[in-house]
Amino acid sequence: MSQVQQTAAPGAAVQPQMSSPDLAGTWQHVCALEDIWPNTGVCALVEGRQIAIFRMHDDVLYAIDNHDPHSGANVLSRGIIGDLGGEPVVASPIYKQHYQLRTGICVEDAGTRLTTYPVELRNGAVWVQA
Repeated sequence: MSQVQQTAAPGAAVQPQMSSPDLAGTWQHVCALEDIWPNTGVCALVEGRQIAIFRMHDDVLYAIDNHDPHSGANVLSRGIIGDLGGEPVVASPIYKQHYQLRTGICVEDAGTRLTTYPVELRNGAVWVQA
């Protein structure tokens, strides 16, 4: 997997994302940034996939699978956002595993990795590629 650094235009919030090498989908508008409260997540159905999109306090956006492989439930968008050693994470609301938002790696089980998706803020709107 390769990391892609995206450059944000003034006022836009974009962060590095890890993405699957075969991820060559189209960009889809999800919602307005104001529809996601800071430090929370929402779930969007994009190209038939449930994707959890998180807005950090500084408007940086992350997008990962919404499916929690440890519980088997689609709940990660409802998890608690936090920080472990400077790394932004979300804690699953079921069994509390932490997933790194930049890489999708489970902190407690490094063998478990979620797909991450490129996400951008464009003119106040959230866009995800899947």
